[in-house]
Amino acid sequence: MTPPATVNLTKASPTVSLDKHGVTSGLIKVNLDWTPPRAAAERAAPEKRGLFGRLRASLQSAAAKDVDLDLGCMIRFNDGTKTVVQALGNAFGSVHDFPYVALDSDDRTGAGSDGENLVINLGHQAEFQKLLLFVYIYDGAGDFRGLDAVVNLTSDSGDRFRVSLDDCPPRAHACAIALIKRQKGELVIAREVRWFTPEDGPGIQDVISRAYRLGMKWTPGTK
Repeated sequence: MTPPATVNLTKASPTVSLDKHGVTSGLIKVNLDWTPPRAAAERAAPEKRGLFGRLRASLQSAAAKDVDLDLGCMIRFNDGTKTVVQALGNAFGSVHDFPYVALDSDDRTGAGSDGENLVINLGHQAEFQKLLLFVYIYDGAGDFRGLDAVVNLTSDSGDRFRVSLDDCPPRAHACAIALIKRQKGELVIAREVRWFTPEDGPGIQDVISRAYRLGMKWTPGTK
């Protein structure tokens, strides 16, 4: 059996209907993967020519920092309830209990083979008003350039919807990735890739939630 093709959400084609793909129940896995600068430098080192070229590449690799990206999901329910699932504050959520969205782990470096993953339980989709997927740099980089970050949403049946976090402006330290909501009776994923910089204000979760009028209140958290 031929596996379902990957649907790339782009500027030209930013939305996809889950209903039209038959994705109306089960779980959706949201995977964030990125290339840490140290790994990129280590891969490039053997390709450098000459002793000094390889030595320079080796020094660059040693100096490169690990980068900690945090994937999260802001959720607004039809009854007005609002919450967030993220590593900060250990708000890892739950798949089978409220809020029916869970983060499986916190990849601190990007070196993990599976990256970071959120799971959304579509068995409770009637309760969701909107789910906003977002990511921000917790530590290790000034912006997303060169990280080759990509997000894949995969259904139980193998349908895959991909969002590449490209066109990052300088100093962009957070991104609203995609919005999942009901539109004209169908559950759709809409590519956002809306970047946020320090000029947008402190407290990036608050800035993002205000930009999308989610009406959430925030308190400082740690992880």
